[in-house]
Amino acid sequence: MESVIEQHARLMADDGHQVRIVAGRGAQFDPRIPFLHLPLIDSRHAEVLAVKRELDDGKVTQRFHDLSTRIEAMVREGLSDADVLIAHNVCSLNKNLPLTAALHTISAKHKTPRLILWHHDLAWTTPRYRNELHDGDPWDLLRTAWPEVRQVTISDMRQDELSDLMKIGKADITVIPNGVDVEKFYKLEKQTQKYTRKLDLLRASPLLLLPVRITPRKNIELALRVLAALRTRFPAAKLVVSGPLGPHNPANVEYFERLLALRTELGLAGAAHFLAELSSEYVPDAVISDFYKLADALLFPSFEEGFGIPLLEAGFAGLPVFCSDIPPLRKLGGDFAAYFAPEADPAGVANMMADRFSTSAVFGLRARVRAQYTWERIYTTMIAPLLQA
Repeated sequence: MESVIEQHARLMADDGHQVRIVAGRGAQFDPRIPFLHLPLIDSRHAEVLAVKRELDDGKVTQRFHDLSTRIEAMVREGLSDADVLIAHNVCSLNKNLPLTAALHTISAKHKTPRLILWHHDLAWTTPRYRNELHDGDPWDLLRTAWPEVRQVTISDMRQDELSDLMKIGKADITVIPNGVDVEKFYKLEKQTQKYTRKLDLLRASPLLLLPVRITPRKNIELALRVLAALRTRFPAAKLVVSGPLGPHNPANVEYFERLLALRTELGLAGAAHFLAELSSEYVPDAVISDFYKLADALLFPSFEEGFGIPLLEAGFAGLPVFCSDIPPLRKLGGDFAAYFAPEADPAGVANMMADRFSTSAVFGLRARVRAQYTWERIYTTMIAPLLQA
C-alpha cells in the first residue's frame, strides 16, 4: 500500500497538484512532496496500541475519546489548506479506530477537505479480524457509508464486498486498480524513458524491434510493409528501428530518405520509428537492451548476415523471433524461430505474425497489462477525473 501511495503522489505532483503525504511513520521521498509526520496516526504508536487492546475486548473508554479528539485537532491543523484528503485503509481496517473516528468527525462537522476513502482491505469481511470487531461505534464506522464521501476499492471483488457490507449500490463505489511502474520494473535507462514517452511505445500492441543499422542489406522496407499489413489485424502495432545510418556508404542517406518516404506512403508516421531521427549519437548498449525488454517480438528481415547477434539477444530476452530464412539465421534460430524469404509477400509475413500473437498467452497478458495497468494510464483515465469530480 505504501508503494501505491508513493505512485499516486508522484503522478499527482507530475500533473501539477500540490501533494502532501501525512503518515505516522516515514520520511520525504520526493522534493516536490512534503511529508507531514503525525505520530499518533501510526497504528503501532504506544497510545494507539493501548486503546486498541481495550477496543479488541469491546471496551470504549474515555482514553479512546481523548485520543480521537487529539488526532482530530492534529489532522485539521495539518490539512487546514487541503482541498481533498485521500485516506488509504484508514476507514476499512480497525488498526487505528481513534483516527477513523477523527476523520468521521471532520467529515461530518466541517465538510472539508473533501474525503475519498480508498479501501484496499475490509476488516468486516475478513475472518481473521472478526474477534476484534463488535457491534456499535466505533467499529460500525468501518461498515457504514459516510455521507458525502467517495468510496474507492482496488478491485471488482472489493467493490462487491463493500456494496454488500454498506448496503450501497456499486455505482457509488469507484474501482481503481493498482498498477505497475514500467520504468522502475524494467530499470529503464533515462534515455530509454525519454524515447518511450516521446514515441508513446507503451501503447504499442505489439511492439516490434529491428535492432540494425540503416543500410539496404537489412531489408528495412520489408519490415515497414509487414508492419502496415499487421496493423490491419493489430491497429496498435509499432516498430522501432534502433540503429544509426551505416557509416561507410554515402548511399545509406538516400536509402534512409526512401524509407521515410515509404513510411509516409504506408501511413506509418506514428507507428514506425527510427531512433536515428531522434539522435545522431550512438545509442548505448544499455538502451538497446531496454528495447528488448519492452518489445514483443524481434523482426529481422535481412537479405544477408554474417552472423546474427540479435537472435541471441532475443533468446536471452525471451522474445519470439521472426526472421529471414538465410543460412546464418537458420543456424542460430533452429526450430525456435519463424522464417520467411527476404522477398516474401508482406501480407503473408504479417498474417504469420498475427496468428502467433493471437494465440500467445504471454503476449496477450503483456498487452493487457500495458493497455490497462500502467500507473500513467490508471492516473489519466481514473484518478485525475476522480480528483476533478
